[in-house]
Amino acid sequence: MDRVAERRRRIRAKIASNPALDLAYRITIGVVGLVVLGLGILAIPYPGPGWLIVFAGLGILASEFTWAHRLLKFARKHYDRFMEWFGRQSIVVKACGVLLTTGIVLVTLWLLGTLSLVGGWIGLDWSWLASPV
Repeated sequence: MDRVAERRRRIRAKIASNPALDLAYRITIGVVGLVVLGLGILAIPYPGPGWLIVFAGLGILASEFTWAHRLLKFARKHYDRFMEWFGRQSIVVKACGVLLTTGIVLVTLWLLGTLSLVGGWIGLDWSWLASPV
């Protein structure tokens, strides 16, 4: 692992020695990191790896930007604290979390027209299944 880190440092130093290349590299890291971060934020309320994607985006940004490194540490600390708190809660609170997540997923599927599409496959052509968007 140290060899990989050392190789990365050498490559990064070589890039940093050329101001134009360094700027292009930082812009690329910024754009890629923000895209991954944005996708992660969109995925948070859904079942799956939303927070993992957020942390990956922040990790990409943190490789070049100090503010992102601080934000990553802050977000991980508070995420861990919340998950620890949520794990100690009663089954009622956990069930409310599941219901909220289910509701968000169903509303999103409805807005995207998925409920109408699937309903049409099984012969349910109810008007309220159609997306208002």
